[in-house]
Amino acid sequence: MLEHVTATRYVVPLREGGSLPGVVEADDLGTYVVKFSGAGQGLKVLVAEVVVGELARALGLAVPRLVTIELPAAIARYEADEEVQDLLNASPGTNLGVDLLPGALGYDGSRSPTTEEASRILWLDAFTANVDRTWSNPNLLLWHRQVWAIDHGAALYFHHGWPSRSPDADRFARQPFRADQHVLLEVAGDLRATHDELAAHVDTALLDSVLAAVPDAWLEPTHQLPSPAAARTAYREHLLRRLEGVGHWLPGGAA
Repeated sequence: MLEHVTATRYVVPLREGGSLPGVVEADDLGTYVVKFSGAGQGLKVLVAEVVVGELARALGLAVPRLVTIELPAAIARYEADEEVQDLLNASPGTNLGVDLLPGALGYDGSRSPTTEEASRILWLDAFTANVDRTWSNPNLLLWHRQVWAIDHGAALYFHHGWPSRSPDADRFARQPFRADQHVLLEVAGDLRATHDELAAHVDTALLDSVLAAVPDAWLEPTHQLPSPAAARTAYREHLLRRLEGVGHWLPGGAA
């Protein structure tokens, strides 16, 4: 489970993203970039952030610490910006906090990760179908001379169809990943060796541990997935099938 904290002050919005995340101080004296449950992109973006972020951490990638952050209803009273106030009013309860990395710089290629680090990030993006790591939006930060991966909400695209379609793990397993626009393509090495290394750690136990970090309230019920347990089973099945279908999505071919 993720650590749970309570917001004490909304500091400033971050207008670079479409969902209007904000910097928030919490009762553990930490400062977080908060992805709000009431944002227009919906709860499934928060689910993807947790699943992919915690999977990345378990596989040794540098990713900021995640917490669930309680947003008191009263916090919106002190915001003069109507857009921010509306977002805060729409997001009482549990939201996602991403540890703020003070002084971090956006990735511009001037200080590249090692070939091993780049290969791990590219492999993770291919495995989880995260298309949102291009030069137009790298979603990488430089902090303490290391490249950190952030913003995984665009991954796991399959779950956006669940309200109208039954889960289809086989379709996700066969979905190719276009790496030609990936920001680290020119730095990464042979992904077949990276797959052999990382895939060996992705099993039912690891996925169950990662999925347990997602709050039940974010796993919206559907006719086909009426409970959080059913949703977690579907996510696990999709990711395990994806591993089996590596020949379809791994840039450079099957391991």
